[in-house]
Amino acid sequence: MGIQGLSKVLGDYAPSALKESEIKNYFGRKVAIDASMSIYQFLIAVRQDGSQLMNEEGETTSHLMGMFYRTIRILENGIKPVYVFDGKPPDMKSGELAKRKEMRDAAQKELEKAEEAGDEENIDRFNRRLVKVTRQHNDDCKELLKLMGVPYVEAPCEAEAQCAALAKAGKVYATGTEDMDALTFGTKVLLRHLTFSEARKMPIKEIFLSRILEEMNFTMDEFIDLCILLGCDYCDSIKGIGPKRAVELIKQHKNIETVLKNIDQKKYVVPEDWMYKEARKLFQAPDVTDPEELDLKWSDPDEEALVEYMVTQKSFGEDRIRNGIKKLQKSRQGSTQGRLDSFFSVVSKSSSSSATKRKSEEQKGSAKKKGKGGSSKRGK
Repeated sequence: MGIQGLSKVLGDYAPSALKESEIKNYFGRKVAIDASMSIYQFLIAVRQDGSQLMNEEGETTSHLMGMFYRTIRILENGIKPVYVFDGKPPDMKSGELAKRKEMRDAAQKELEKAEEAGDEENIDRFNRRLVKVTRQHNDDCKELLKLMGVPYVEAPCEAEAQCAALAKAGKVYATGTEDMDALTFGTKVLLRHLTFSEARKMPIKEIFLSRILEEMNFTMDEFIDLCILLGCDYCDSIKGIGPKRAVELIKQHKNIETVLKNIDQKKYVVPEDWMYKEARKLFQAPDVTDPEELDLKWSDPDEEALVEYMVTQKSFGEDRIRNGIKKLQKSRQGSTQGRLDSFFSVVSKSSSSSATKRKSEEQKGSAKKKGKGGSSKRGK
């Protein structure tokens, strides 16, 4: 779920923080991608006759097809992806996970009704609602990425938090996910629609955390408290407080503690034993692997091992897989070229003026030398 309504809030209160761009504009960038979010998209989008792709053994392969071809597109555009997989969800997320289970149970009942009625449209609709990323899906994609030469990270907890940590440490430029809470975890830049922008003809949405804080005049702690008020995965929100009111309350009172002292709690119902402090702490200091301990390396694909895995084991067509591998190899050759802006360094005003001064003095000295030499020659 991420943060409820945050995208609209940013559009209303921090429009300069949002930018639309084409995928080619990220040439030379390293991006940490939320793997589970991407796999979920592939399971929903990559279908044949309304159903997920299967191999000869009846195993789902939609996620592998999506991961293989979308990753190739990303690499062809000069982007270096590193996929981050979820670890164990925090205990505080149990309530959100229980809600999701209830929704899946309800969707299962609706699916059975649609199947009895022969309602193809609703059969497809509720089948999509029942999609869930499993450990097997993750393991399949990890094996594929290893053979493709693309690095991945197994987060100890939330993937978005680990992606944000990589971005904050400068290991990557941005986090690629649809979940807005990557911003709450502190990623410097968020890229939405990265893994399906070309397939759906959608521009990539780039969101800058520093511009959000500047335009809304928030500290990071105030922004985190706003996100908790809007509604996050780790605790309930106050009933009756919508996005506009949440922004007003944080702007006026700066933190949730002061908000609680100044609102009418008969009108705005505060959850019993509200764990907002624990949620805040989770956003401020999430459980992540120290980015300095992670060595991210992109390498050449293992062609024959990829063919064995994708063709022999997963029943994909050999010609298509080998063509994909050729694109992978070509993208590796082109990835050695860096971004243009990496060739330039910022020169401080003082050092720039010093250099100008030295150049001026050298020119004067050279002119004097030439003047002396000239008069001597004319005298002769």
